[in-house]
Amino acid sequence: MSKQTYRVCLCFRRRFKLHVAEAPDEIKSLFVRYSENGTMTVDHLHRFLTEVQKEERATREDAQAIVDSLRELKHLNILHRKGLSFEAFFRYLFGDINLPLSPNQGVHHDMDAPLSHYFIYTGHNSYLTGNQISSDCSDVPIIQALQRGVRVIELDLWPNSSKDNIDVLHGGTLTTPVELIKCLRSIKEHAFVTSEYPVIITLEDHITQDLQAKVAEANGQSNLWRHAVLSRIGMLKGISFPESLKKHIIISTKPPKRYLEAQETKEKKIEQQKSKALTDEEAWGKELPELKVGDSAAGDSNGSDEEDNNHEEVLDDGDKAQRDVVPAYVRLIAIHAVKRKGGLKDYLRVNPDKVTRLSLDEQKLEKAVAAHGKDLIRFTQTNLLRVFPKSTRIDSSNYNPMIGWRYGAQMVALNMQGHGRPLWLMHGMFRANGGCGYVKKPEFLTKSGPDNEIFDPKAKLPVKTTLKVTVYMGEGWYNDFHRTHFDAYSPPDFYTRVGIAGVPADTVMKKTRTLEDNWTPVWNEEFEFPLTVPELALLRIEVHEYDISEKDDFGGQTCLPVWELRRGIRSVPLHNYEGEKYPSVKLLMRFEFV
Repeated sequence: MSKQTYRVCLCFRRRFKLHVAEAPDEIKSLFVRYSENGTMTVDHLHRFLTEVQKEERATREDAQAIVDSLRELKHLNILHRKGLSFEAFFRYLFGDINLPLSPNQGVHHDMDAPLSHYFIYTGHNSYLTGNQISSDCSDVPIIQALQRGVRVIELDLWPNSSKDNIDVLHGGTLTTPVELIKCLRSIKEHAFVTSEYPVIITLEDHITQDLQAKVAEANGQSNLWRHAVLSRIGMLKGISFPESLKKHIIISTKPPKRYLEAQETKEKKIEQQKSKALTDEEAWGKELPELKVGDSAAGDSNGSDEEDNNHEEVLDDGDKAQRDVVPAYVRLIAIHAVKRKGGLKDYLRVNPDKVTRLSLDEQKLEKAVAAHGKDLIRFTQTNLLRVFPKSTRIDSSNYNPMIGWRYGAQMVALNMQGHGRPLWLMHGMFRANGGCGYVKKPEFLTKSGPDNEIFDPKAKLPVKTTLKVTVYMGEGWYNDFHRTHFDAYSPPDFYTRVGIAGVPADTVMKKTRTLEDNWTPVWNEEFEFPLTVPELALLRIEVHEYDISEKDDFGGQTCLPVWELRRGIRSVPLHNYEGEKYPSVKLLMRFEFV
């Protein structure tokens, strides 16, 4: 079809010419440069891959594989016997084998670091199907989150109406409950469908001691957390790694009150014993150890062992005092959540002997960022920080997750049943590292500098690199949308917004011009983005349809981790408002680092 007609009224129609997707001039020039007599041979394509696409490791076999993949288009008569015609080359550039992130790279970050060194794909109130006040609770959104790659699931535990079992619901609201056991079975079934890396269940525990025993019993029935006990000691000391915890389901919650009281008693005994030892030393001096033959360092070794043995004895005494505190339930808790007294400074106090998880809502996070930014980063170097939406977001909207990531927060929790730009950023972040749900934090967020300096996201830093983005054209809307979806009286008027989400100095959005009445717009515009912290930068891409009288219509979006972008000319698939990929809509873009 070469023309399209729109009815304006009963007696008047407007007719528009349908533009065929024609390649930009730069693409045509590249084909001429890397072809001969209108044919791009395998050797020509290999040169193109290494010189233009910057795929230094590309082989002639890789080029041959691309040609072979286009054989299915032979019915379009766009392939030559010896190589690619221009039409076939253009289809390759716009095809699914030429994506901006490598589809074959898989998990490639170092997965043998402590959990505190990773951003982790985290959901908030994972059981809710809609708003925070009156929607249904279900295992369906949990399944959907796990299938997307989410690795942290939150469950709120409450007694059921008869007080003899456990429900999952948002307490103090009109949300309808779902049984805990149903959620657990769904987690067990779907936890590792998308990623083998560990799933962490954060529990908000509002149940009695008897029901806590039932939670442990549910574990025994389903064998859900079969490795949770084994990993507990390592988790508490911060020495457990994602690689070693593959296919593990880990529990994180605040331990029962009586357990915490017993722990406090234990710690007081340790402090009393240390204090007594110091007092004795001040009065009488250190004991002189006997020197063992053949071991000149035996004195130091014995002194260290004695201190360790005394410490263990106190721990053993404390453990005896805890035997009446639902031991099976306590043993399931691999990551202890803490709720400290005092101000934000006290919240962020680091205990070098124990790894804990702290939770802050978005408002407390903003206060911590303003007053204690360095303490926040220092805390997240070894401990886990979970950030969650403020309670007034009853519509399940979300906040800007970049605020938490800039300061090293591992578990930036969003409402996965929501939609909009915060979730698009979340999707973009966790497209990195093969979509496994764990993204290694930059080293400046996991270690202090040589002079113990801490990274400051607000500081004005020198530019490390500049990302040059060319927006060539787009296509696919004609296939995926009804012809009057954007405008009842004419074809759409598209424009593209492109920008960076990252540290404040790098954050910016720019836009192309609007092209009127065109289903296959060709913008051919170039933008430059100087980046001071490219390790935290996400490339934002949105397409909108201009409307003079109303709010502009949405035409697609995606978000990509800058540090994993493939250089060269790439086909960029777009997603809908909820984050689902469109069947046909995509942009042709070029990415260069200069």
